[in-house]
Amino acid sequence: MIKRVRYYIFLKDVLILALSAFGGPQAHIALMFDLMVTKRRYLSEEDLIELNALCQILPGPTSTQTVTAIGFRIGGPNLAYLTLLVWMIPAVTLMTIAGITMSHLQSRNMSIEFTKFIQPMAVGFVSYAGLRISQKVVKTKTAVVILILSAVGSFLFKSPFVFPVLILAGGAFTAFKYKAQPIEEKDRIKIQWANFVLWAGFFVFIAALGGVTRYLPVRLLENFYRSGSLIFGGGQVLIPLLYTEFVEFKRYLTSEEFLTGYALVQSVPGPVFSFCAYIGALSMRSFGVGGQVLGALVASIGIFLPGTFLIFFVIRFWEGLKKYRIVKASLEGINAASSGMVIAAAVLMFLPLEPNVQNILITAGTFAVLVFTKVPAPVIILAGLGAGFVF
Repeated sequence: MIKRVRYYIFLKDVLILALSAFGGPQAHIALMFDLMVTKRRYLSEEDLIELNALCQILPGPTSTQTVTAIGFRIGGPNLAYLTLLVWMIPAVTLMTIAGITMSHLQSRNMSIEFTKFIQPMAVGFVSYAGLRISQKVVKTKTAVVILILSAVGSFLFKSPFVFPVLILAGGAFTAFKYKAQPIEEKDRIKIQWANFVLWAGFFVFIAALGGVTRYLPVRLLENFYRSGSLIFGGGQVLIPLLYTEFVEFKRYLTSEEFLTGYALVQSVPGPVFSFCAYIGALSMRSFGVGGQVLGALVASIGIFLPGTFLIFFVIRFWEGLKKYRIVKASLEGINAASSGMVIAAAVLMFLPLEPNVQNILITAGTFAVLVFTKVPAPVIILAGLGAGFVF
C-alpha cells in the first residue's frame, strides 16, 4: 500500500512536469532537479546527473528517457511505462490538435498567412539550438572538423539515411582517441538481452510489415521508429532528419507547414519529440480526422518506444559500460556530428522561405532574442502569431 501511494505521488509529479516543463531537455532537467531531487528526494543529485548522462549517449529523447529511467529506478518496468505515458500524453495531444487544425484550414482553403512570421522564427530557434549544442560539445579541433563535414554532408545529400551514417562515422572517428581517456578499473559486465532483442525484433518486424503491406500507418510507424532508434542528441537533432524525410523526400508536408509546427512545439510543455504527432497527423490528412489521430498515434509510438526499450536495456549494465574508454571517446564524434546536422538544418529550412529583408530580420531577431535575453520561447511564438493576425 505504501508503495502504491508513493507511485501515485510520483506519477502526479511527472504530470506536473509534463504540464510545466517548457524549453527543451536542458530546462526539463533543471525542473527535475528541483522537484525530484530537492523536494521529493526520489534520487540523489549524483544519480540524476548520471542517468541524464547515460540518456545523452543513447539514441532517443533525452529528457523522456531520463524521467522514464527515474520511474524504472523507483518501481521497475511497469511504473516506467506509466511514467512515459503521463509524460508524453499532454504534449502529444496538443500537437495532434495542432496538426488536425492545420489540415482543416488547408482543406477549407483558409489562409495560413497568419503563420508568416513564425516560419522564419522557427529557423531562428533551430539556429539557436545549433549554437547551444556546438558550444556545449565542440571543444577540440577534431570535433570542429567533424562538425563541418557533418554539416556539409547533411546539406548536400538529401536522404534520411545519411544521418545515421554521419553519426556513426563521427563516433567511430573519435573512438580512436580512446587512449586520451583515463583508465578505470572494470568489472565483468553482465548483460540481460531481453529489451535489446525486443527493440531489434520490433525494428525488423515493422520494417518487413511496412514493405509487404505498403499501408501508410505501418510505414509511418517504421519511419518514426527508425528515427527514434538512430538519433542522438534530443529533439533539436531530430529536426533535420524529419525535414529531409517528410518535406524534401516524401513531401507529406510543405516547408511552411513544417516550420509552423516546429515553432508551435516551442510553446508546448513537455518533450520536443511530440512534434512527431503533428507530422503524423498531417501525413494522414487524406484519411480524415480519424486517420489523422491514427497517424499522430503511430508517429508518437514510433518515436518514443525505441528509446524506452534501449534505456531499459542499458541501465542494467551502465555501471560497467561507462568505464570503457572507447565508449567515452566516441561521444565526442557523435555529438559533433549531431551539431553539424542541426546547423545544416537551419540553412535548409530557410532556403524555401522568400529571401526578403523581412524574413532575414525576423530570423536574425529571433536568434538574437534567444541569445541575449531570457524571454521564454512560448512568449516569443505567441508574439509572432499575434503579429501575424494583426498584419
